[in-house]
Amino acid sequence: METNEITGIIIEESIQIHSNLGPGLFESVYEEILFYRLGKRGFEVLRQVPIPVYYEEIKMEIGFKADLIVEDTVIIEIKSVENLSPVHYKQLLTYLKLTEIKVGLLINFNEELLKNGVKRIVNNY
Repeated sequence: METNEITGIIIEESIQIHSNLGPGLFESVYEEILFYRLGKRGFEVLRQVPIPVYYEEIKMEIGFKADLIVEDTVIIEIKSVENLSPVHYKQLLTYLKLTEIKVGLLINFNEELLKNGVKRIVNNY
């Protein structure tokens, strides 16, 4: 399955979850349900994946964690905040660079219309 098809299904599932639950819940709630829904659709989904940082000869496992990684192809960073800030985009882009994954979705479930809270970020490494 191609990356665009995978991201389309992730967005479809996110919209369905948002339609059923609405905005305002903790990020962990949306994460758990999206993890469940994508697994139910047959995807390999990893949750709270540690992302190490390498610098010269050292490897640091210092607490960076991707919310969800789908099919080793898409990183999903879930937020439930009033407004996305530039640091949220930078965080996901850094995760993409460190993992060498090309596409990420930043999804803010705290929007009245979820389509306004979905941002696709591409790592052009």
